[in-house]
Amino acid sequence: MSESSNSETAKITLGENTYEFPVLTGTEGEKAIDIGKLRSQTGHIVYDEGFANTASCKSEITFIDGDKGRLSYRGIPIEVMAENSTFIETAYLIIYGQLPTRKEMSQFSQKVLRNASLHEAMMHFFDGGFPFTAHPMAILSSLLNSVGCYYPEMVTNQREQDLEHFDDAAALLLSKVRTIAAMAYRMKNGLPLIYPKRDLGYSQNFLHMMFTEPYHEYYPHDDVTKALDLILLLHADHEQNCSTSTVRMVASSGANLFASVSAGVCALWGPLHGGANQRVIQMLMEIHKSGDDGTAYIEAAKQGKTRLMGFGHRVYKTYDPRAKILHGAAEKVLSVVKVKDPLLDIAQRLEEKARSDPYFIERNLYPNVDFYSGIILKAIGMPLDMFTVMFAIGRMPGWIAHWREVASNPKGRIIRPRQVYVGFRTRNYIKMRYRDGETSSDYEQDEHKSFGGGSSENAAAKA
Repeated sequence: MSESSNSETAKITLGENTYEFPVLTGTEGEKAIDIGKLRSQTGHIVYDEGFANTASCKSEITFIDGDKGRLSYRGIPIEVMAENSTFIETAYLIIYGQLPTRKEMSQFSQKVLRNASLHEAMMHFFDGGFPFTAHPMAILSSLLNSVGCYYPEMVTNQREQDLEHFDDAAALLLSKVRTIAAMAYRMKNGLPLIYPKRDLGYSQNFLHMMFTEPYHEYYPHDDVTKALDLILLLHADHEQNCSTSTVRMVASSGANLFASVSAGVCALWGPLHGGANQRVIQMLMEIHKSGDDGTAYIEAAKQGKTRLMGFGHRVYKTYDPRAKILHGAAEKVLSVVKVKDPLLDIAQRLEEKARSDPYFIERNLYPNVDFYSGIILKAIGMPLDMFTVMFAIGRMPGWIAHWREVASNPKGRIIRPRQVYVGFRTRNYIKMRYRDGETSSDYEQDEHKSFGGGSSENAAAKA
């Protein structure tokens, strides 16, 4: 698939000159002005802080229509994938561009299954290699990069060779990311490490490695496993968000897949990106600590005195389609686990109020995917510092697919944005002895001695 070009052009007038630039139309009808030759023709660049109006690439992977609340993976609506697919099948679709045949699905699943264990030499990282205070995201980023060291043929930073081993590297990362995550959790909590099992599915295996105790195997309820798998599926890709753009930028330099996804984890760690579902639970904790049941907090939000976390979305101007799907899953999980948690009671009260209050309806402030995923993760016993890690596990297929898209483009260029410089034009170098309490006369006299024709220093330099 590719964009189409037509006779439509955009005109930019600078002074007495007018320049024309082609307009590109994507497969969903979205249009973009191609300003690739703007600087060479006019000497100007465009300024777009945060790249909110700038398409940084052409991609065939995911499409979002925020105004209509639409999200699709490789052309298939997210609702269809959520109802019929699994995280691993979705990962195959996102990475390879089509749904797998029965044979392809079996081979892919087996490859992911076989690569779950870590090299034994890596185990020392979990036995004193990191302090117990280390955040799981720091461990995840570090070890995803380190994994590549055990597969040197996959991390050559030579695109042709790295692409030759892409299938193995993709399956390896999809599998090991959850193993690293589970072991980071157990290390932090002083628990013995639990190895993966070959007879368990992807999400069930992760829960097994997280919560199994010596002499007490953890068997999650089917609804819990399905809810976790659904969270991962719904987070598998989301266009050019901060972490995905980071992966593409690192990949554009020719860096290998492991280094690129490791950088993606670092970008995702930021509270404005991957930490959103964590902030939902933190908000609930603050409400509970204050003695409120959520009612006063909602009124304060309506008055602009506070912010309701997990409601509304920067991209979606209507209901987040992923939230609609997770809403039902959250209800099932809460009915299954039957935990008495005041935070979950507050969450349900906030949701009911926001879905019926005209103030929130008129402003499209509906619960988003972070709200429901936060509730589900809290209900199944996931600690707060693992929330963003779960996001990273789910986003791995998208990062892998975008790396491949960049690495497979023979005409690809390294990403190197321009800037509008607003600093000093020219400044003098001031010697150290004049930087504190200097006088302009002393400074000017010294400058004359240093650079004038009569100083002894200058005479010596000339000699």
